[in-house]
Amino acid sequence: MQAIKHEASVVSGTEGKTVEQKLAARAASKRRFPSLESADTSPAVRLLVQAIKTVVPPLLGLALLVLVWAVVAKSRGGLPGPLSTWESAKLLFADPFYQNGPNDQGVGWNILNSLGRVGIGFGMAALVGIPAGFILGRFAFVSAMFAPVISLLRPVSPLAWLPIGLLVFKAANPASIWVIFISSVWPMILNTAAGVRAVPQDYLNVARVLRLSELKVFTTILFPSVLPHVLTGVRLSIGVAWLVIVAAEMLTGGVGIGFWVWDEWNNLNVEHIIIAIFVVGLVGLLLEQALILLARRFSFGQGV
Repeated sequence: MQAIKHEASVVSGTEGKTVEQKLAARAASKRRFPSLESADTSPAVRLLVQAIKTVVPPLLGLALLVLVWAVVAKSRGGLPGPLSTWESAKLLFADPFYQNGPNDQGVGWNILNSLGRVGIGFGMAALVGIPAGFILGRFAFVSAMFAPVISLLRPVSPLAWLPIGLLVFKAANPASIWVIFISSVWPMILNTAAGVRAVPQDYLNVARVLRLSELKVFTTILFPSVLPHVLTGVRLSIGVAWLVIVAAEMLTGGVGIGFWVWDEWNNLNVEHIIIAIFVVGLVGLLLEQALILLARRFSFGQGV
C-alpha cells in the first residue's frame, strides 16, 4: 500500500507540475506578444480591421476595372485609355455649367435636365402606382380584373412606348417623361400589391371585428406593414427611370445626358462618351443608395 501511495503521489506531483508549466508558458506568451491579445479586445483595432474589410475589396475591384480598361485600350487603338480620359474629364468638369447656345451646354446642365425629367416621370408613377398597388392588393376582384392587363403591358420595352408619346404629346420632352412614367410604374404597383397581400389575415380580422373604417385600416394596419415593400418598389423604379431616360434622350434630342452622349458620338469624342458612362453610373448609384438608406430608415426592423 505504501508503494502504491508513493507512486500515486509521484504521478500527481508530475501532473501538477505540468499544468503549472503550461500556465507559466501561456502567461509568458501573453507578456511576449501583448499586441495579439489586444487585437482581440481593442475596439480601435476591431474598427480598423472592419474598415479595411469594407474599403479594400471595392478599391481592388475598381483597380481591376481600370487595369482591364487600360489593357483593352492599348490593344485597340481607337479606345481612349484611363489617363487620357482622366485629363479630358478634368477639362470637362472645370466648367460644367457653361452655355453656348441650346445645343452646346455643359455636362452639369445635361445632368440636371435629365434628373428633372426623371423626377417628373417618377413622381407621376409614384402617385399612380402606389395607390393602385394598395387597391389591387386589397381587393381580389380588382386584382383579377387588371392582372391580364398588367401581364400584357409590363414586358413591353420602354422605347416601344416612345412613338406613342410623340404621337399623343406632339413634343419630345413630354414624350420622354411619358416613357419614364410607363416604365417605372410597374415595380411600384407589383411590390405594393405584394406587400398588401402579405399582411397577416389576423390583423384584418381584428379590424373587421372592431368595425374599423377602410381609412382606419389603411392608416393603422396596411400602411405601416406595407411601407418596406413600397420603398423596395420605389428603389427599383428609380433605377428603371434613370436607365430609360438615357435611351429616350438619345432618340428625342434636346438637353440631357442621353442627347449629350449621342452628340459626342457624332463628334467622335469617345473620351466624353466614356466619361458620360461613369457619370450615368455614379448618378444612378447615388439615387439608389439614397433610397436604400430611406428604406432602412422605415423598414421597422425588416430586411431591405
